[in-house]
Amino acid sequence: MPSSTTPAHSSARATVAVILVAAGRGSRAASAGAPPKQYRQLAGRPVIARTIEAFLAHPGIDRVLTVIHPDDRDLYTASVAGLDDHRLLPPTPGGADRQASCLAGLSALEAHAPDFVLIHDAVRPFIRRDAIDRVIEALGNEVAVLCGVPVIDTVKRADASGYVGETVPREGLWRAATPQGFRYAEIVAAHRSLVARGVTGVTDDAAVAELSGHRVLLVDGGADNVKLTTTEDFDMAEQHLAAEAFLACPDVRVGTGYDVHVLEPGDGVTLCGVFIPHDQRLKGHSDADVALHALTDAILGALGDGDIGKHFPPSDEQWRGAASTLFLKDAVRRLAERGGILAHCDVTIIAEAPKVGPHRDAMRSAIAEACGIAIDRVGVKATTNEGLGFAGRREGIAAIATATIRLPLDR
Repeated sequence: MPSSTTPAHSSARATVAVILVAAGRGSRAASAGAPPKQYRQLAGRPVIARTIEAFLAHPGIDRVLTVIHPDDRDLYTASVAGLDDHRLLPPTPGGADRQASCLAGLSALEAHAPDFVLIHDAVRPFIRRDAIDRVIEALGNEVAVLCGVPVIDTVKRADASGYVGETVPREGLWRAATPQGFRYAEIVAAHRSLVARGVTGVTDDAAVAELSGHRVLLVDGGADNVKLTTTEDFDMAEQHLAAEAFLACPDVRVGTGYDVHVLEPGDGVTLCGVFIPHDQRLKGHSDADVALHALTDAILGALGDGDIGKHFPPSDEQWRGAASTLFLKDAVRRLAERGGILAHCDVTIIAEAPKVGPHRDAMRSAIAEACGIAIDRVGVKATTNEGLGFAGRREGIAAIATATIRLPLDR
């Protein structure tokens, strides 16, 4: 029977499971050939991974189950690589619409028999811990809880011609969001009851509860708990994460790097990860990418973590012919392990030939990809030595690099 006052288990903490709904094929934020938005990269990480982590970071969550499209298993597996947590259950395939997908998730949780279940959009990665707390706490006395946001804008209802038909009083109006929390047994029964009655196409689990006679309590989920739907949503989310990352890393440091390699007869040189056909090549133990060597040293110097020779000695045969992007990525990894970010990098190549200009954008793109930063944070320049010195005589190529990093303040 419908109820909103049944007390929670008092002798022990209620077990809480989360269902992340990720079976949709929404296209409003997708471009041709792009994956569904829940698998799109957001500041270098898949959206769905960020959402999963938000719930795994909460100590009150016992299980997390993701409902995915049957065709997305490989995308999902790649997205959650590295999320090693026993609470993350294997994904389950969804149904033809959201209602069917949520029931599939609820059925998959049956063996775990949680007390409460939170159902959340996988494309809402900014859910906050305090919002999750409010939903779980409310379920101590309620059957159904809806996380939403009070409407603060004036609301207009349009008529059939597109003109304002009326101004709708905003008092008491809320924008529905997720997570939506339920007593597990009651929401499973509600879903199955609708199927038995032939009711389909319900797009909101709170509505499922309402149609089964349950009252739904509204709690504030926070205005930043946005659903990433359009390209503009993703752009704003990127800016939001970038701002958070910068604010968390107030310790600004600058490092410099310098490297030089001899030229010898060959078929081309690799600079900034880009191969350029040429009548000479750079001599070195690895691919001799003098520009990336200098940049790697700049990052390591800002970290106070030695130099490229310390971490990748030329005496080690495993690095013979290695791509220098490996060295650069390792330096960025060391930076990330200290909680830092690469704010900007700049490389100057000193050579009479080959010409760098035609390859500049490709070089910047290669560096940006290797470092996991936006291309507008990468500078690549070139200059000649006006015929002077070893570079002027075309005996070698040199590079100077600068890296600006940001780190959290040491305790």
